[in-house]
Amino acid sequence: MTITHLASPVTVNWGITARCNFVCSHCFSRLDQAPELSSEDARRVVDILADHSVMFLNYGTGEPLLRKDLFELTAYATAKGLKVTMNSNGSLIDEAAADRIRDAGFHGVGISIDSADPATHDAFRRMPGSFDKAVRAARLLRERGVPLSISSVICKINHTGFPELVSLARSFGAHTIDLHNFKCSGMGGLNKDQLDLSPDEWKAFYESAVPMRESVTDIDIAFDDPILSLLGAEDKAALVSGSVCGKLSLYVKPDGEITPCGFIPITIGHILRDDFGTMWESSPVLDHLRHKSATGKCSGCSKFSACLGGCTARALAVYGSLEAPDPHCWAEEAEK
Repeated sequence: MTITHLASPVTVNWGITARCNFVCSHCFSRLDQAPELSSEDARRVVDILADHSVMFLNYGTGEPLLRKDLFELTAYATAKGLKVTMNSNGSLIDEAAADRIRDAGFHGVGISIDSADPATHDAFRRMPGSFDKAVRAARLLRERGVPLSISSVICKINHTGFPELVSLARSFGAHTIDLHNFKCSGMGGLNKDQLDLSPDEWKAFYESAVPMRESVTDIDIAFDDPILSLLGAEDKAALVSGSVCGKLSLYVKPDGEITPCGFIPITIGHILRDDFGTMWESSPVLDHLRHKSATGKCSGCSKFSACLGGCTARALAVYGSLEAPDPHCWAEEAEK
């Protein structure tokens, strides 16, 4: 049986910095260059999360390794009992950085690789040589025993080439490859027509990818898309229905503002100025996400209780409404 939310977030995704040395075509945060918190305030954030029993802290948004105090902050967070992970483009991970990542106690690191073809990856990330640097980073981390995942944004450039991505991730010894569905926020919104798939293309992708997930045993193939319920492929053991945003996870911007997720630009509080527990329990926005109503073609759909309209971030970005059906949904008018 699913629930609306837990007593506190399981995961907080923290945009530790908005700075990045890449200019990726799909980046959700490049248009929102929020200032970052000081080292002292960043430690206060860690204290608050630990006090509220958050289990996982994941650095993302810009390139985390551009923050000079990253390793010291991570060591502080792990000492407080948080399991710290990071998403990185890999370009700054040389042998010395890989040693520091290991020594800081990272629970895992995700390296972004979007195509097994170097030229395709480099063009998508708009950075020549980025594929080779990501591959180097992945291998250096595994040599040091750092748990490794590969993160790939599924879109026009790779939706038919994902088996090669899985093989590449397996060759690095990655434990997981995360096949993220394309979002329509930030640069992703500006480049939507060039990069996003049609609903029928999303259906075809999942109809190929889900069987591979079931058959592959030496690497986990992970998705984060509520519309998998259309194929009956949702996680039957999931604690919550639909998206986990605002139910199991939150996002903290570089300046400390809190949003339900990085792709939903609605501020619900500030981590240093507002009471975290009260915000989590009483935010009207979070309550809205936890109790969504079916509208449009979702009305009467037999899958609505499982997907709750799909990805709210995409619906907001494309239609301007938290209640709108996911634009990736391939279902015709509701299956009743």
